[in-house]
Amino acid sequence: MKINVLFSNINLDELYFTGKTCVVIDVLRASTVIVTALANGAKEVIPVNTVDFAVKVSGDAFRSQTILGGERNTKKVEGFTLGNSPLEYTPEVVLNKSIILYTTNGSRSIVKAKFAENLFIACFNNIGAVVEHLTSLKKDVEIICAGTNGGFNMEDAVCAGNIIALLNSNKNEIQLSDSAIACGLLYKTYSKSILKMLKNTEHGKLLIENGFASDIKECAKIDAAEIVPFYNSGVIKKNDLNNK
Repeated sequence: MKINVLFSNINLDELYFTGKTCVVIDVLRASTVIVTALANGAKEVIPVNTVDFAVKVSGDAFRSQTILGGERNTKKVEGFTLGNSPLEYTPEVVLNKSIILYTTNGSRSIVKAKFAENLFIACFNNIGAVVEHLTSLKKDVEIICAGTNGGFNMEDAVCAGNIIALLNSNKNEIQLSDSAIACGLLYKTYSKSILKMLKNTEHGKLLIENGFASDIKECAKIDAAEIVPFYNSGVIKKNDLNNK
C-alpha cells in the first residue's frame, strides 16, 4: 500500500485523481461537519464548489428536504440556514435531510477529486473507521489535505499523519512518500494533545477569535463516529461500519 499526502489539490487537474483511492481531510471544519451530519441522520451531503451553485442546487431540489450549509471565511454565508459549525448539525435539524455544503476549502477539495474510484472523508472524529476501511481495501491511497486557500495547514497534515500511524500499527505493508513521512513526524510531535494543537494553528486561532472555540473541542474528538462518508456521483453518504 503506497501512501501519498497532498497538502492541497487546488493546482492539480481533476483527471489526476481518476481511478485512485482518495481521502479528503478538512479538520477545521468541513470534514467534521460532514461526519457529524451523517452520524446524526442526514440523508446525504452534497458538496459544491461555489455559493452560486449551492443556491442553484437548493432551488432545483425539494426545499423542505434540503438545507443550505457552509461558510465563507469562517462565517455563515448570507441566506444559508446553517454555517460550518458541527454543533449546528444536530439530529433535530438534519434528520433525513439533504445538506448542500459549500466551504472555502473542504467542499471544493472534495469536488476537485470527484473522478476518484474511491473518495472518502476523514477527520479525527472518524479516523479509526477510515483506517479500518482503507485496511480492508488494500489499495494505494492519496490523502488530500484541504489546506487553507491552496496552502499548507497544520491540522490536516497532523490528521493525515494519524491515519498513516494507524495504518502502520495495523501491520499493513505501506510505502510512504516524502510528504507522508513528514506528516507522520508531525503527528508524533503533536499526538499527545490534539486539542492543544488545533487551538494553536493559524485557523484554530482565527476560529477562536470569531467565537468558535467550542467547535475546536468538537473537532478534536477521536473516534466519536464509526462511519466512513463516501462520495459517489456528486453525493456523500455514509458507510456505517456498525451495520456491515
